Amino acid sequence: HGGAEPEETGTEALPRRTPAPAWLPTAKGEEGDFCLRSSDCAAGLCCARHFWSKICKPVLREGQVCTRHRRKGAHGLEIFQRCQCAEGLACRLQREHGPADASRLHTCQRH
Repeated sequence: HGGAEPEETGTEALPRRTPAPAWLPTAKGEEGDFCLRSSDCAAGLCCARHFWSKICKPVLREGQVCTRHRRKGAHGLEIFQRCQCAEGLACRLQREHGPADASRLHTCQRH
């Protein structure tokens, strides 16, 4: 048989969700990485609940569905939180061509 392949050690890719080392405070979480607060996430992402943990999710853009909270503190009750709308956008009731209350959908819209 042919010669044995040289064994490579230490070249395995690290799992994507490993926490940043303490000596590297500038590393920001990418989409899907675990976080504690939005400042843990890269620009354009926020820290939001996903099941029983929190991950970095994208900030909502114009036209995307958003969550409008009637009661202060209701955001904490969701298991699939959405980020807020991006700067310059507001979460408003989507305007439909039809009966006034046909759609209760809120989307990110320009001020």
